[in-house]
Amino acid sequence: MKAITYNLYTDEFLEEIVDLPKITNQDILVKVQAVGLNPVDSKINLWKGMISDMAPGYITGLDVSGEVVEIGCDVKGINIGEKVLFHGNMFRKNGGFAEYCVQNFKMVIKHPNVAPEMAAALPCAGWTAYRALTDKLKISKGDSLFIAGGSGGVGSFAIQIAKHLGAYPIIVTCSLKNKEYVMSLGADYAVDYNSEDILARIVEITQGKKVMKALDCVGGTNGALCANSLAYEGEMVELVDMIDTGKYQNAFLKGIGVHHLSLGSGHQFGERGAAKLVKAGTECTQLLEKNIIRIESLKVISLSEVPNALYEIRNQRTVGKIVAKLYS
Repeated sequence: MKAITYNLYTDEFLEEIVDLPKITNQDILVKVQAVGLNPVDSKINLWKGMISDMAPGYITGLDVSGEVVEIGCDVKGINIGEKVLFHGNMFRKNGGFAEYCVQNFKMVIKHPNVAPEMAAALPCAGWTAYRALTDKLKISKGDSLFIAGGSGGVGSFAIQIAKHLGAYPIIVTCSLKNKEYVMSLGADYAVDYNSEDILARIVEITQGKKVMKALDCVGGTNGALCANSLAYEGEMVELVDMIDTGKYQNAFLKGIGVHHLSLGSGHQFGERGAAKLVKAGTECTQLLEKNIIRIESLKVISLSEVPNALYEIRNQRTVGKIVAKLYS
């Protein structure tokens, strides 16, 4: 089969012909219709050391829309011919940048009633945003929310989901050129991180109260910015870096709550991890199916174009979402 492999020694993505992957008892073999490209796929050079047995020929590609063509002997509730969607396991080598890939049957969801390329654009960023807002922050009507990085993949979904959940005001950071975009998604205020004092604007917008919830989609100094934007006993989610409360203003005195979130870690923690990932995927994907959330700036490419696109994502030269479509 055709696949895009990764060579850990040369740090190259290569188009190659490889053997069809073999499944174990709880696996399904999926014919890939579409696969999303994400920063985690492109930055395999940064996390390859986490995989002790990685060798040349490793195939990444986590967000897969496809059709089940073979099932293991212990697979239940899934039949050959069914369409499925999933966020894959980065610790397994047979990912979605290939004509066929392998996935544990417990970690897939029923395919939504949308085109495969739309479905494959959602999991990594969309399900992360959904879990951050519902599982961690438990956003409800009237909650004030600050999002650092509103125009990025996770941030753009977070704005739409927060709007649906009734958050107000939704304050986000972005560049001036993306202000109109984030406002169209449902942000109430967009603060230009290049020219404005972000914390001062949050204080001004909230009339000195600050916000009850915050989400850091960027990392770096934005973790401290989110923490410092919180009101008394506010809560935040950090998606990029390790939380360092020692850098936050009066974190203990204010009694703030801090959370980490890694979507793919659900693969590593048994039944509970699987249930969390599947629940978020099912519920978030229903929002896409109902057009409550939408995917903007979708670029569809071929499998052969994946290597160059991954390099561009790594170098932050892309805008919007990129999905490789293998067949209709």
